[in-house]
Amino acid sequence: MKNEGPFILEWIAYHRAIGVDDFLIYTNDCTDGTDELLDLLQARGIVQRRDNPYRKVRLKPQHAALFAAEDEEMVQKAGWLVCMDVDEYINIHVGQGRLADLRAAVPEANMISMTWRLFGNSDIHAFRDGFITGQFTRCAPRMTRKPHQAWGVKTLYRNIGLFKKMGVHRPKGLHPQLVDEVNWVNGSGRRLPKTFYRNAWRSTNTTVGYDLVTLNHYAVRSAESFLVKRDRGRVNHVERDQGMAYWFRMNNNGEEDRSIQDRLPLLRAEYDRLMADPDIAAAHRHCVARHRERIETLRQMTNYARFYADLTSARMERLSRLHIHFGAGVFLAGPDVVPDEILREDLPPNFFFTVEKGTPSH
Repeated sequence: MKNEGPFILEWIAYHRAIGVDDFLIYTNDCTDGTDELLDLLQARGIVQRRDNPYRKVRLKPQHAALFAAEDEEMVQKAGWLVCMDVDEYINIHVGQGRLADLRAAVPEANMISMTWRLFGNSDIHAFRDGFITGQFTRCAPRMTRKPHQAWGVKTLYRNIGLFKKMGVHRPKGLHPQLVDEVNWVNGSGRRLPKTFYRNAWRSTNTTVGYDLVTLNHYAVRSAESFLVKRDRGRVNHVERDQGMAYWFRMNNNGEEDRSIQDRLPLLRAEYDRLMADPDIAAAHRHCVARHRERIETLRQMTNYARFYADLTSARMERLSRLHIHFGAGVFLAGPDVVPDEILREDLPPNFFFTVEKGTPSH
């Protein structure tokens, strides 16, 4: 995490409520109170926080955290593991929506890949201190194959040594002698083919599944919070700007999905327990205040003011509902390649537009 302070408590409360026991969180270069909030939660026995050693090991922050985590006792003793970010929420559609219900639905599985469902900003421009899972309800349709990020996965897996190391989307380095012990299923509980075992990081038409579990991915949040995200920079593709092309790809408002709100009572109860601690509540409020301060600073800067105006324009709001009509070339090139006349029309379901693939606009 880096400068994620306002969003931490909801994420922890939600995942504690559905059955996550332990959190190991790596942070780097935070200025908004993220470290202080997490250190307080560590003192209360709720999480463990570590400084990300990326400079010392000369790796990108995300990979440095995974490398360091392998030596942690918490990781070594865990029954199940997953690598997640604070904008990702495990949305279980069986039983009461708890991890135990998911495991009971696929009792033989030792690996469960959860496909992203990209949630957009729901045309919400201003940052508000409220539940992300309550504010942002518009998302990509289930069968949205493009952009290719739409079907990325994160994988829950039993910690039984089938693979050599943790990975961002799935563990890496299958021990070949253990291949027959792998029981890897998708989000609908269907066995994944062995071709998936080597290095796949996203679902395909034949491997996607949302029936049992989805990974809700709130990659953009509000337009104001996205300014802070862009300013903060990325944890993996650190050389790439999170600019308009990123917003265009990840801001999906094609349809509505409120299914995660079935767990709202569980979330609220756990969140209220955390916030009942006055020190935790004060640390959260400090993070919120710093986030607002950074938003105001950025909006006073000419380049960010212009960027914000573009993010919140009627054109970008319209584009966020048309992703199913675009091919890969459009997402590589960026939103400017879409002709204005397309935005003015009521498009038939089978309408498709793309351009020749060229150099990606990050």
